[in-house]
Amino acid sequence: MTWSCLNLDRQKGIDVLFNPKSIAVIGASSTKGKLGNDVVRNLIDSGFEGRVYPINPKGGEILGLKAFRSVSEVAGEIDVAVIVIPAKYVLPVIEECGQKGVTALVIITAGFKEIGHEGQEAEKKIVEIAEKYDMIVQGPNCLGIVNTFAPYNASFAAGTPEKGSVAFASQSGALMTGILDWSLMEKIGFSKFVSLGNKAQLDETDFVESFGRDPDSNFILLYIESVVDGKKFMEACRKIAPHKPIYVVKSGVSTAGARAASSHTGSLAGSDTAYSVAFKQCGVIRADSMSELFDVANVFDDCHLPGGNRVAIVTNAGGPGIITTDAVEMSGLAMAKFSPSTIETMKKGLPSAASVYNPVDALGTAQPQDYALCVDATLQDENVDAVLVLLTPQAMTKETETAQVIVESKKKYPTKPLLAVFMGGNSMTYPRIVLNEGGIPVFDFPERAVNAIAELYRYTVVRDSLKDETPPKFKVDKKRVKEIIKHVRNDHRRVMLGSEAHVIAEAYGIRVARTQLATSAEEAQAIAAEIGFPVVMKIASPDIVHKSDIGGLMIGLKSEEEVKNAFLQILDNVRTHVPRAVVYGVDVQEMAMKGKELIIGCSRDIQFGPLIMFGAGGIFVNYLKDVSFRLAPMTRSDASDLIAETKMGTLLQGVRGEEPSDIDAIADTILRISQLVCDFKEIVELDINPAFAYEKGNGVIAVDVKITIGGE
Repeated sequence: MTWSCLNLDRQKGIDVLFNPKSIAVIGASSTKGKLGNDVVRNLIDSGFEGRVYPINPKGGEILGLKAFRSVSEVAGEIDVAVIVIPAKYVLPVIEECGQKGVTALVIITAGFKEIGHEGQEAEKKIVEIAEKYDMIVQGPNCLGIVNTFAPYNASFAAGTPEKGSVAFASQSGALMTGILDWSLMEKIGFSKFVSLGNKAQLDETDFVESFGRDPDSNFILLYIESVVDGKKFMEACRKIAPHKPIYVVKSGVSTAGARAASSHTGSLAGSDTAYSVAFKQCGVIRADSMSELFDVANVFDDCHLPGGNRVAIVTNAGGPGIITTDAVEMSGLAMAKFSPSTIETMKKGLPSAASVYNPVDALGTAQPQDYALCVDATLQDENVDAVLVLLTPQAMTKETETAQVIVESKKKYPTKPLLAVFMGGNSMTYPRIVLNEGGIPVFDFPERAVNAIAELYRYTVVRDSLKDETPPKFKVDKKRVKEIIKHVRNDHRRVMLGSEAHVIAEAYGIRVARTQLATSAEEAQAIAAEIGFPVVMKIASPDIVHKSDIGGLMIGLKSEEEVKNAFLQILDNVRTHVPRAVVYGVDVQEMAMKGKELIIGCSRDIQFGPLIMFGAGGIFVNYLKDVSFRLAPMTRSDASDLIAETKMGTLLQGVRGEEPSDIDAIADTILRISQLVCDFKEIVELDINPAFAYEKGNGVIAVDVKITIGGE
């Protein structure tokens, strides 16, 4: 793998942050219960082998270590400085750290951006000072950082996580403390444990990129409320996801996405849509909850990835087997169909009343050797990709011995995921310990186990779908677009007239219904005669979005007389319903032949940029909401997937004897829009609604184009 998306000096700084040889704790304290005491204690207890320099103005000794009055008093080099002093003292201390040559700062101190404007300004100064001295900054307002492989714990968390392959970064420090406590109970291990805090400098992307390079981290988990730089985040994840799973819980709502939108695309793109689309396009899998996130991590840590979606179930009770079967089928997995030899093996070894088809019911009398027979047989079957073993406590059940034989089966056949569901209370405590120590994920109930397998399988699908594909580049007339945007701005408008928007679409090779602006009835008649009857006429006003609602649209006009009357009637309707609207005239448009009605549009997300929409168009678009989204720039695969995700995409394939529509031409139109909005950041909203799609080979035509530009 090559890494080019992040600053190399910052990468080196993060490497030092995770693997320091010396750490200063500024604000170290000998008083138990204070943060400065907790951090020093954690460093000592975690087994950090480097030098620890407690910094306290009083000097003396803290937890058996010599304390220094300032970092400048320390004779040796300091790689990392952990800051736990009141906010008002932080800036001069950072200056002192820079002069000392400190590489990385972990600012645990709160009282910055999260308290308002004054704190935000102080946070900016933190970054300014740090960058002046080439230091990197984690935080402020964070829990700290843990590397179990260094090992070191520079946090005020109550304990150090166990060593494992999961790298976890969280925007919530309080959430991390709860997860740490829970993980110690569940025996889930971490390689890295990072609190992002306010993300004044280092953000989620910096740490994702670092986890991607880290040989000790095989699974990446994130809890985030926002992304600082969407493009940078996507670029980093797209490079890492084919090699390591990235799972995210995203909470919070983007206020930028909740603004009022004049376009259909803007109104249909919910505040969280861009995040979901971004994750999908760069290979990140979004989890619905923290429990789901760690279920998957736990299974990944102990299991190989499934080679497919075929699951075998082995149980000693019919009811739980049926429940698990339902969960498998609802999760997108499939029940495996055993080979004849597997069925024959189990028939010979189990009672005649047992069911040897999937799910395998070894009956309530099942003994450890019965479980061993079934688990071994299903793991060996080439038609099985994962095995789920269920056990309920019954009169003849030997829970611990059964757990032991399942562990032995894993040792013999380690390449397929093997999960256990031991349902019960106190009687299952020790068997679960046996399974955990044997590297077998164990659950109380089957639904969570099934979901974990499904998520691991989903990662394999996402990983394999990521293509190293370049967005196409079309030959276009950018000069013409620049001229129109300049003209609209000079006219002190943000909303383009229909005739202007159509010219822009044409400049990018998008086939449009010919449109010209008429400022008089006579001019409308001349334009109609040139275009050819029948024609459509629409009010040209940046203040009127839905023209048909106020009588600003008339179709099927077949003569010059009808055109004249329509011109006058449209203006009269507008004066009646929207008397204050600014009117530039009436657009006269070629009446396109009816086809399947589509909408293709774009709104601009503040974090991720242009968000392209495709779906069923027409006047009911906001009610049907048959739409899908992708972020630009888009590849041909993106465009194909965008179309296929909608119900309209199915209809375009041809149903009930219909000929297929020209899907290639539709994809081409989408890609041209993608290029347009990437080339011109001034375009904040764009709608083509409707666009008519015709049969294969006959293309697609944009009938109504709306474009809104942003301020300079």
